[in-house]
Amino acid sequence: MKIVVIGGSGHIGTFLIPRLVESGHDVTNISRSQHPPYQQNAAWSEVTQISLDRNVVEASGEFGSQILALDPQVVIDLICFTLPSAVQIVTALKGRVTHFLACGTIWVHGFSVVVPTTEDQPRRPFGEYGLQKAAIEEYLLTEARLNNFPATVLHPGHIVGPGWKPVNPAGNFNLSVFEKLAHGEELCLPNFGLETIHHVHADDVAQAFMAAINHRAATIGESFHVVSPAALTLRGYAETVAGWFGKKAFLKFKPWEEWQVGVAKEDAAATWDHISHSPNCSITKASQTLNYQPRYTSLQAVKEAIDWLITAGQIKV
Repeated sequence: MKIVVIGGSGHIGTFLIPRLVESGHDVTNISRSQHPPYQQNAAWSEVTQISLDRNVVEASGEFGSQILALDPQVVIDLICFTLPSAVQIVTALKGRVTHFLACGTIWVHGFSVVVPTTEDQPRRPFGEYGLQKAAIEEYLLTEARLNNFPATVLHPGHIVGPGWKPVNPAGNFNLSVFEKLAHGEELCLPNFGLETIHHVHADDVAQAFMAAINHRAATIGESFHVVSPAALTLRGYAETVAGWFGKKAFLKFKPWEEWQVGVAKEDAAATWDHISHSPNCSITKASQTLNYQPRYTSLQAVKEAIDWLITAGQIKV
């Protein structure tokens, strides 16, 4: 099929676009900049690359029409972050595509009530990112139900893989956390370190998008969690990482109000976002409907990322 991927040069696209090409699809990648993917693959030589700044073109009201002009059968939107953005592209593509797949987030759930959280749990999002993604999901699934728009929404967890920083055991992206664990140094975690984070390898997300395309009829009008088989507690995560380096984790704990004092503002904000959500999501629906079978556990995905960062000299051990 002729497939247009919007934002395919990032984490997910690095793995998804080669999978699409290798399956015989005619792929066009829409990206603001033409930086190389995180991992090289010969399949990229067969991809049509179009440089387009979505924000600029949307401001003129022409983004949807420019995507339509490419005459796609399938559109995969990996970088839709606001409801007006979703409305513009859906309005242009109504009745003109056979499948529209959008990348959401497990943060549409907000606070968990019953864990692992299933897709049918009520949405209680908070924070601008979660609120907008939840509004996009509701809009797309309503369009599918009422107007036969062929939409599917996939909700990844904390995406990880070689080439970028994983969410660490403190719930932020500061690589010094991994270095402290590798060196056997003291690491202070918020509260009791029992909040959860739920990683997923970028290639497993790509696998899920492929499965949704291949199971089109069963996925239209539906949303699916795309995460590893199980979430991690911050404490268990820290202890395991230390063990990779032959160390025992030297952990201390402080209530959030004390922990955030002296922590860089950016790190504290990221930690608060992660521990306040504490996601723990089920993949039963994706497994049963899409035959989604993640290759990586959360720890395996993180380990691969850490090994890459060590080799690249970004983590000193």
